Amino acid sequence: MQHKMKQLAGATLVAAMSLAGAAHAQQVEDVKVGFAGPMTGAQAHYGKDFQNGITLAVEEMNATKPVIGGKPVRFVLDAADDQADPRTGTTVAQKLVDDGIKGMLGHFNSGTTIPASRIYANAGIPEIAMATAPEYTQQGFKTTFRMMTSDTQQGSVAGTFAVKSLGMKKIAIVDDRTAYGQGLADQFEKAAKASGATIVDREFTNDKAVDFKSILTKLKSVNPDLIYYGGADSQAAPMVKQMKTLGIKAPLMGGEMVHTPTFLSLAGDAANGTVASLAGLPLDQMPGGADYVAKYKKRFNEDVQTYSPYAYDGAMAMFDAMKKANSTDPAKYLPLLAKTDMPAVTTTHLEYDGKGDLKNGGITLYKVVDGKWTTLQSVGGK
Repeated sequence: MQHKMKQLAGATLVAAMSLAGAAHAQQVEDVKVGFAGPMTGAQAHYGKDFQNGITLAVEEMNATKPVIGGKPVRFVLDAADDQADPRTGTTVAQKLVDDGIKGMLGHFNSGTTIPASRIYANAGIPEIAMATAPEYTQQGFKTTFRMMTSDTQQGSVAGTFAVKSLGMKKIAIVDDRTAYGQGLADQFEKAAKASGATIVDREFTNDKAVDFKSILTKLKSVNPDLIYYGGADSQAAPMVKQMKTLGIKAPLMGGEMVHTPTFLSLAGDAANGTVASLAGLPLDQMPGGADYVAKYKKRFNEDVQTYSPYAYDGAMAMFDAMKKANSTDPAKYLPLLAKTDMPAVTTTHLEYDGKGDLKNGGITLYKVVDGKWTTLQSVGGK
């Protein structure tokens, strides 16, 4: 009888230990982090590039088996397609808030980010977005942060460079009327004028257009030295092809949405001579660039595109703030996020100013030579 009781006690102890072990294994708490970008349509390649950087950061952070607030946690990406559409963006934002996300990585486009940011701000959820329009961080919300330098700096550097370094005196400007495209073109125009250029015409299209012949015919008649385009590669590529067909000698210049492999493949030979500005340093000059390229290639079996290093840094800044605060509660880690100062892939010091703009954002100018983006000059940044 005694023997049997011992056996039973032993079996109970083993069962209790295995239950405790199972409970311990189950105690990993899922922490939802939101992501949104254009995952379908003409801008899907931007969204994928953006998401890949965040995916890499999430997987790396989870591999460290993080413990926050005394509990093992696992970060889970709650991803949504906002279709680069402002209305869809706000719907997606509300859904992510309702899902219980603890932080938001996105959106991508300024036009979707700005209306969505109010929803995250009202919920007290920190948001680190790729959006570059100045208005995003000028709304007075404490929750808004950037992954990239704003268009104020990019447009002003590009406008000055076009006139002072490229010698362009007569400039025509076209924008796609999105928050990003129009905002970037406005900043470019301001700087180009201040540097002594004449804006001979300013036209606009939309972010779905592919036929620019009537605009370009009008621009040809004023004989500009340069045509600046505020918008995406899916418009810039057909535009530059049509410029060549119409015999326009002026080169095209644009922002970072034009500085993509997609632009090169869509535009073909017509891409040669195009100039684009991009926030930050060239990949090979980024402090963590070489390591990042190797990690990215191993994980996704493809080359780094444009946005993923900035997305990776933004995600890591959020995780770092949670770890420093020892909490995933947005109200507790938000003040630590605002005080971020960490080494990153894209810069030696990732820091935000009082509005959530990046402190050390430089700009690099590139030109397409023989079908490849080549570096012309870097301005600022460290």
